[in-house]
Amino acid sequence: MESYVKPQHEARAKIIKAMAHPSRLFIIEELSKHERCVGELTEMIGSDASTVSKHLSVLKNAGLVTDEKRGNSIYYSLRVPCIMQFMGCVEDVLSANAKQHNAILKCCKG
Repeated sequence: MESYVKPQHEARAKIIKAMAHPSRLFIIEELSKHERCVGELTEMIGSDASTVSKHLSVLKNAGLVTDEKRGNSIYYSLRVPCIMQFMGCVEDVLSANAKQHNAILKCCKG
């Protein structure tokens, strides 16, 4: 049987999988505002530095973030800020789902 999964779909899936964690989504959102170092993100997330570093590594390996060493600190930023357009689309899906759910509830209460 021939596979219809193309390399571009596998590459896209890798990026989406890298984002598929609440903390990583939070990091992406924060980095869309401005660059941050691990310490800042650790404080915001309320996790330990090694966990945050691991999340940043996943995002970096997927090509979503970039880092720059300055003195003793490493600053992270979004490599492609347009990823926030994808997040906007995800919000549209959530909104559509909520509207559908509310319509079903109204129908059943009728």
